[in-house]
Amino acid sequence: MTRPVAGAVEERPEWKALSDEEVVRRVREGDTPLFEVLMRRYNQRLYRVARGILRDDGEAEDVMQHAYVEGYLHIGQFEGRAAFSTWLTKIAVYEALARLRRRGKELLVDPLPEADEDPMSTLRSPRPDPEQQAAQGEARVLLEQAIDALPTAYRSVFVLREVEGMSTAESAECLDVSVEVIKTRLHRARALLREDLLARAGVAASTAFSFHLSRCDRVVAAVFERLGVAERPKTH
Repeated sequence: MTRPVAGAVEERPEWKALSDEEVVRRVREGDTPLFEVLMRRYNQRLYRVARGILRDDGEAEDVMQHAYVEGYLHIGQFEGRAAFSTWLTKIAVYEALARLRRRGKELLVDPLPEADEDPMSTLRSPRPDPEQQAAQGEARVLLEQAIDALPTAYRSVFVLREVEGMSTAESAECLDVSVEVIKTRLHRARALLREDLLARAGVAASTAFSFHLSRCDRVVAAVFERLGVAERPKTH
């Protein structure tokens, strides 16, 4: 097993420039600690996707670790038909959905409410005054609560497409559904969220469910411990 070299991944420009495919090739060839590049590159995405499905921070981290361990152990099975990031995200999606099934949660899409029903009635609050609107943290919480309230099938698509910015095709690959299904579910998710809620939030969807550096470090360390691989020493 290749021993780690000095220097943190994020501090080496030549590593930042490596494509996923190059990192995968080098990991396959024995530079196993370089797998940290992929973890740090996709920690935020996997957290958001898992959190979007499960609505639980701790369980989302468990899913991330599972996805990385499975991705590492089966990296030889990655054939390059889709992007590595999509392949890895799909592992996380499958695990998150499997956990929902084990909980006995319903995964089917809820029908759209009748016209006289208000899908946001449980979330609606008095319109904030200008001072409140300026509080970005509160706005983000409001947006995250609205996303959490979506049915699972809509929520997972919304997180993939609007929060994480994945393409329609990538989202379809991750969820094993057609492109048309992704488009339909995204349309319905937007309808449930309501444009006025997003406008009142005053914050971009891409800022929701941030995965901070300390948690990133914790996941990286935990995955390497489970794999028996030493991390690259950090420099200060």
